[in-house]
Amino acid sequence: MAERGHLPPAAKRLCCRPGYGSGCRPGQRAGGAGPGSGALCAGPSSAAAAAALGLLPLGKTQSPESLLDIAARKVAEKWPFQRVEERFERIPEPVQRRIVYWSFPRSEREICMYSSFNTGAEDPAAAPGGAATAPGGAADAAADENRLPFRRGIALLDGGCVDNVLQVGFHLSGTVTEPAMQSEPETVCNVAISFDRCKITSVTCSCGNKDIFYCAHVVALSLYRIRKPDQVKLHLPISETLFQMNRDQLQKFVQYLITVHHTEVLPTAQKLADEILSQNSEINQVHGAPDPTAGASIDDENCWHLDEEQVQEQVKLFLSQGGYHGSGKQLNLLFAKVREMLKMRDSNGARMLTLITEQFMADPRLSLWRQQGTSMTDKYRQLWDELDSSNRPHRTVFTRAIEACDLHWQDSHLQHIISSDLYTNYCYHDDTENSLFDSHGWPLWHEHVPTACARVDALRSHGYPREALRLAIAIVNTLRRQQQKQLEMFRAQKKELLHRGVTSITNLEGWVGHPLDPIGTLFSSLMEACRVDDESFHGFSDFMENMGQCKSLEYQHLPAHKFLEEGESYLTLAVEVALIGLGQQRIMPDGLYAQEKVCRNEEQLISKLQEIELDDTLVKIFRKQAVFLLEAGPYSGLGEVVHRESVPMHTFAKYLFTSLLPHDAELAYKTALRAMRLLVLESTAPSGDMSRPHHIASVVPNRYPRWFTLSHIESQQCELASTMLTAAKGDVRRLETVLESIQKNIHSSSHIFKLAQDAFKIATLMDSLPDITLLKVSLELGLQVMRMTLSTLNWRRREMVRWLVTCATEVGVYALDSIMQNWFTLFTPTEATSIVATTVMSNSTIVRLHLDCHQQEKLAGSARTLALQCAMKDPQNCALSALTLCEKDHIAFETAYQIVLDAATTGMSYSQLFTIARYMEHRGYPMRAYKLATLAMTHLNLSYNQDTHPAINDVLWACALSHSLGKNELAAIIPLVVKSVKCATVLSDILRRCTLTTPGMVGLHGRRNSGKLMSLDKAPLRQLLDATIGAYINTTHSRLTHISPRHYSEFIEFLSKARETFLMAHDGHIQFTQFIDNLKQIYKGKKKLMMLVRERFG
Repeated sequence: MAERGHLPPAAKRLCCRPGYGSGCRPGQRAGGAGPGSGALCAGPSSAAAAAALGLLPLGKTQSPESLLDIAARKVAEKWPFQRVEERFERIPEPVQRRIVYWSFPRSEREICMYSSFNTGAEDPAAAPGGAATAPGGAADAAADENRLPFRRGIALLDGGCVDNVLQVGFHLSGTVTEPAMQSEPETVCNVAISFDRCKITSVTCSCGNKDIFYCAHVVALSLYRIRKPDQVKLHLPISETLFQMNRDQLQKFVQYLITVHHTEVLPTAQKLADEILSQNSEINQVHGAPDPTAGASIDDENCWHLDEEQVQEQVKLFLSQGGYHGSGKQLNLLFAKVREMLKMRDSNGARMLTLITEQFMADPRLSLWRQQGTSMTDKYRQLWDELDSSNRPHRTVFTRAIEACDLHWQDSHLQHIISSDLYTNYCYHDDTENSLFDSHGWPLWHEHVPTACARVDALRSHGYPREALRLAIAIVNTLRRQQQKQLEMFRAQKKELLHRGVTSITNLEGWVGHPLDPIGTLFSSLMEACRVDDESFHGFSDFMENMGQCKSLEYQHLPAHKFLEEGESYLTLAVEVALIGLGQQRIMPDGLYAQEKVCRNEEQLISKLQEIELDDTLVKIFRKQAVFLLEAGPYSGLGEVVHRESVPMHTFAKYLFTSLLPHDAELAYKTALRAMRLLVLESTAPSGDMSRPHHIASVVPNRYPRWFTLSHIESQQCELASTMLTAAKGDVRRLETVLESIQKNIHSSSHIFKLAQDAFKIATLMDSLPDITLLKVSLELGLQVMRMTLSTLNWRRREMVRWLVTCATEVGVYALDSIMQNWFTLFTPTEATSIVATTVMSNSTIVRLHLDCHQQEKLAGSARTLALQCAMKDPQNCALSALTLCEKDHIAFETAYQIVLDAATTGMSYSQLFTIARYMEHRGYPMRAYKLATLAMTHLNLSYNQDTHPAINDVLWACALSHSLGKNELAAIIPLVVKSVKCATVLSDILRRCTLTTPGMVGLHGRRNSGKLMSLDKAPLRQLLDATIGAYINTTHSRLTHISPRHYSEFIEFLSKARETFLMAHDGHIQFTQFIDNLKQIYKGKKKLMMLVRERFG
């Protein structure tokens, strides 16, 4: 039997034989088998044991359970074994065996909870502890789940890897063989598990696992004991076996034990022997001896084994990573695990939460930030939810925590609500705002809504789902009553408020996106009641069947609760409270994280609603709430006048629209059109309504508040508009209304362009004729985009212009004519000529529209007018396009040419003029090309070292053109060349080309001259020759100023080319010799270079 004492580290408590001493014979006991006897862990019958373990349904056992087993099972659940020993002087061995047998955990759910992460899902079909389904798909999720210790443990058990299983008292041991892998050999792990009152209290495994979870080997051994109890040999605690031995047996036992394990235990054995033989040793002052298999003492806390050190390490790891993207996943999983434990009423949930909080508070950065006076960034608001430093009245996470400390459950009205389904007061007629019962006599609960819902969450989290449901129903009934009263209040003052055109936020702290997630809590509680029956209400139903499976859930209208209207159900109540929360007018919170949370929570709630198939009952709820939201004034985000900084309703309205459209199209459109507004982008900022004390008065906001999620909000606005456009196809009146709403409310050109494209695609679907009304809507939106982006930089502008021309083409010839006549309000001159007019005049457009000659001429006339206007406005960029567009009309072409000549002297570059000149030559206007080329030459300047300048080809072309026209034209352009070009190689190239053929021999108009080559001794070539020689001399001196040895050979080749040019003159040999001599004299210090010059040129 056991007596209390100080617990040595390796044992639960100290055990000794009661009365053992002078008056008690060794080996005496209450009864039972002889020394060392063992028995299999079978119950009264295998079927009964299986039923008790949950392996067979109750009522299908082969024989009734014995009274011994029933009593032993209850004792094993509730009493520490020391209390059993102290309560009864003698306990028959069969009774001890049954208590020890039933003390091991019987449910696999807890094993799973301590060996895998929770999905965080509320539904029972999700595997507890399973991996959340990742974006990568079901295959990735399944692969992740199979790596969890629980899954791996099952695989080891099913693979027959568990062996040598032995239960000695409250201690289970065994070996688990890890099969050989490709890179690792087979390993055998020794596992030991201690347990008490159906909970595992400690685990050890030789695998060295370092994690908050039990390893797969512990899982495998635990499940072996749960699933195969009849194959586990059971012994009483080792102290009981030792009590049965006499002195000789005890000595033999100890000596054999030391012999088998002498290398490990001999030093310890000798030390213990010395202490026992010493009369005054500490070990002799304690009654009894430790027994690690003897079960729990009275003072032992009964809780599941949790590796607290590893929990702390996980949080430290998160903090060390700075809260960056992805690092919070592990922390979120820890919080999910806390919730899972609390829901199962496991005390480790609170302990785990305490450990996490302590680790946060111990983070050295907190004190550092405090010293520096640094406020929390958005990164760390994710840890603390929100630390608000603004001047708005706001309840931070700390104020909420302080309030939670003062929260109590002693209110008698609250106690009655959560404890009874029959709590009513039909005689209660108090109709005030805070009355305890409604007109039906049903209980109401008035409290700050997030706090009230936090109570519901707490009840659910701690395993009180029925109580949570009762309170949730009372809260929803209260919200519905408040909603009706708010509508009545607004109707009484509607005229005054609408006349003033201003409103205020009735609740700065919105329910959707709130840190306590009140609407999500109510919705989940009610939805859970739709699919959970009484038997599975406290836990997951069909646990083993649902492990690892993601089933689609079917929600049902279960029989109505006492406090619901006729025809209502938990499902209708859940849907209605979700609609109430989503439609609430609330102010946009400060900070990136808080704003993202508003969007994320709204989308999550809508996603859950979308899983529900709407029936007639639910459609009535939708109609009721949509009407209320449209008429509820400042209490609704869809009221006629809303605050400028209230959270937009686009995402919610899109869901309402698609849900209502098949049933009530008029209401659907009215709701969606009302939601289209985005007042935060409007230029005016209305002041708040300060007239009513119960309103939280709004403050006149800055013109551009810090809405970090504005781009997301605008995209949702665009999605809402696109949804309406799609639905309105074929309905002229609705399309016009939607178009008007888009033009009024959407302020982003990129989103309007997307809508225009969407409308175009819908209007021109391949399987039907084009919808001309929707095409016109598309065109109108496109025109609006053109006007919005005309004076701003937009990288998609060219795409937008091309698309608009395509859209106008689909609409018809009048649309094309219209955009060309009004080009200056839509396009830049370059866009109008190079894209719009050019595309309109293309053959593909003419063919596409089946234009007759008259229509073609009318379009061409508009295009020519556009081209000339653009050329006048921007000749540099539009002149060439204008000439091209006007070439078939003589008058227009001459006008365009004159525009070019007028702009040539001032506003056009040489490259633009050369391009137009080449065009003129190509079109058969060589003299006009020559004129433009000479104008281009006046703008050009090529220095001595620009021998790769892109304009060189243009200069050579211009000289060739002049040469082909005749001597006079060549004589006129050479002075311009000499003035503009200082590069010797370019000049020498021109000179050689002019001496190869006779001027005018290749004239374009059949002009011929005498056929004589031009003399280099006479003008104009003499001037060109002198300029070329001078350019070589100047270039030579310039190059020698900074020449390096690696450029010597290149320089010698340059001088060789120079000599060729010098020799073209009749006295060129003498000039070149003098030039070389001059170089030798001036640059005699460059000995190596001058030596090379002498070798080549003498």
